[in-house]
Amino acid sequence: MKRRLLIPLLPVVLLLTWLLLNDSASPGHIALGAVFAVFITLAVARLRPLPAWPHRLHVAIGLIWHVLIDIVRSNLAVGRIILGASRRQPTIGFMKIPLDLRDPHGLAMLAVIVTGTPGTVWAGHDAEHNVLTLHVLDLKDEAAWVRTIKHRYERPLMEIFE
Repeated sequence: MKRRLLIPLLPVVLLLTWLLLNDSASPGHIALGAVFAVFITLAVARLRPLPAWPHRLHVAIGLIWHVLIDIVRSNLAVGRIILGASRRQPTIGFMKIPLDLRDPHGLAMLAVIVTGTPGTVWAGHDAEHNVLTLHVLDLKDEAAWVRTIKHRYERPLMEIFE
């Protein structure tokens, strides 16, 4: 069995951020930044009882690419609606999407993706039945939204987090 070297990412990022913000790599700044990074990491550890260990980095990169493309497309579509390029009124609506994803980190990422995409908002999640309530600015085809959420976002998140 292979053993992986687990390097805590948060203290390293905090130390590097400290050094960049101070524009100095002097021994004093390194020591103070290290103390700061360890202290903050220990203080924040109580807020995250479940550690996240994402898997399959190549799937994550593909997901990021899809999300970026969808954000650009959604920005253009919302811009057309706001500027009146489309003469019809948008069909605003809520819809329910049953989810298979149960990992809390995966659900959090799905919420970030959905809410970060213009024209959609994560309106709620029924944890008991695992159903997402989604608000859509222009709800033309409900089945297309279900396919998008399930196949384009949920499936990769399940591969990454479960």
